[in-house]
Amino acid sequence: MSTDWPQGYGKRVLATVDSTMAEAARIAPTLAGPEWVLGLQQTAGRGRRGRAWTDPQGNFAATLILQPDEPPAQVALRSFVAALALFDAFVTVTGQANGLSLKWPNDVLLNGGKVAGILLESLGNTTVQYLAIGIGVNLAQSPPATDLEDGALQPVSLMSSSGILVTPEEFLTALATAYAVYEQQFTTYGFAPIREKWLARAAKLGQVIRARTGTSDMTGTFETVDEGGNLVLSTAKGRVAIPAADVFF
Repeated sequence: MSTDWPQGYGKRVLATVDSTMAEAARIAPTLAGPEWVLGLQQTAGRGRRGRAWTDPQGNFAATLILQPDEPPAQVALRSFVAALALFDAFVTVTGQANGLSLKWPNDVLLNGGKVAGILLESLGNTTVQYLAIGIGVNLAQSPPATDLEDGALQPVSLMSSSGILVTPEEFLTALATAYAVYEQQFTTYGFAPIREKWLARAAKLGQVIRARTGTSDMTGTFETVDEGGNLVLSTAKGRVAIPAADVFF
């Protein structure tokens, strides 16, 4: 496994923190460049839409802080950049891609269960002052499935699924290395090559899935992800592009 840290990226490892996203918000104004924050223990982790993110001992919780120079819609596409980097990090630490897939919009699956999630938060409206990309990975343990929504995927851990135990620090190096490569591609060539690579790893592409937004519940064939990162479903009422939703299969 590579032990090289990507050039130009800072790193700070905290023994304990309320959440790496909260720490990112605190330190972002002081940073001169991109920086990774790894929390070995989180006391108040959170996931998408304000949901709690349980963080058992030995699991991975980190946030990458960026100062992007693009419109907000373009900045938001970094969830796909992060997903590809996560996929590659798993391949690096396990030596194989079997069983891995990417679930729109922000999850990584291993043998059909959720092993990792991504959370994006930004400061600024017309321009983005900073972007925080939070990443949680079930390395050693999967959290209890007591709070799952009906139909949500069961959480799994890398250890239980593969028998491979990786430390958070080791995983961070693999992730940061992969992320730096995809970030360079994204800023140089735009979303198109990222989108193509993401679709090649997408879970349930071409199959019937269900998308639940705040106001509706739609079922259709997962046709593609469009140039804006929207989920495109082919439904009984026609083709629908969905900017944000929870997806169930």
